[in-house]
Amino acid sequence: MKKLLPVMLAALLLCSPVSGQAQDDSPTVDDLSVDMIQLAENVTLEDFLWIKRPVVVFADSPADPRYVQQMQFLMSELNALDVRDVVIITDTDPSARSSFRQALRPRGFMLAIIDKDGGVKQRKPLPWSVREITRAIDKMPTRQQEIKDNTDGLPRGW
Repeated sequence: MKKLLPVMLAALLLCSPVSGQAQDDSPTVDDLSVDMIQLAENVTLEDFLWIKRPVVVFADSPADPRYVQQMQFLMSELNALDVRDVVIITDTDPSARSSFRQALRPRGFMLAIIDKDGGVKQRKPLPWSVREITRAIDKMPTRQQEIKDNTDGLPRGW
């Protein structure tokens, strides 16, 4: 099971169209996926407290069509997630009993969006597009403060 995840992620990378990939210094999908996608068994929520926003994708198997679709959605727009300090946590092994699985108790497929403060902000039983995920994140008070802090003193449109 553990060996299947990297193979599936590599397949997703090869099958997913990458929009806006130019010859600049912006990170590529390969660069971002290595940093942004973590296995739940290797990390804990405390690792990301006040640093990253975990988006946790649960399934009972990496072959679950909802899991595959969700990962395709996420992989297609890693840059939009990176701007919002997102880290993607995957858990497709119920028998491993990761700390994320114990805390969130998913039943089959589940998507959970967790804010930097460690609070669970959304739980969804079906795949969500990156647009839906980023809209949910952009409504969070911590994200609103980040946006305000990044635009203070800059002219509108910058």
